Amino acid sequence: MRTRKFPGKYESLEKIRRFVVQTAEDAGLDQSAVYAVELAVDEACCNIIDHAYGEEGVGDIICSIADEPSVIRIVLEDKGLPFDPSKVPAPQLNLPLEKLKMRGVGFFLMQKLMDEIYYQSSPTSGNVMTLVKHK
Repeated sequence: MRTRKFPGKYESLEKIRRFVVQTAEDAGLDQSAVYAVELAVDEACCNIIDHAYGEEGVGDIICSIADEPSVIRIVLEDKGLPFDPSKVPAPQLNLPLEKLKMRGVGFFLMQKLMDEIYYQSSPTSGNVMTLVKHK
């Protein structure tokens, strides 16, 4: 498993993307799957900065990636506020384009891009989101 710690800042997103893309390519994922993983991790990290920490520079994002025989597993950890995935409303995608909200589709997008998503939160250890992509 490869692990790196990044400051919870938007300027860290490019470094996180490079780390994730390189690992996904090394794991043998095709370009479509690499892009899906990159986009899902980017969205998850933006959510950590925006929602868990509430702003930039409050805490770190720890990104661990495991290249397993049948999957690539990305684990994102933070010490921010927890959230309840079951309370994230489904986006209303059937609305006319001019009425669609520009925000609020990130978790939905992550669910569509990844094969499995797990989330757990603990007052002592923080938040852990695991994103899994099958090879």
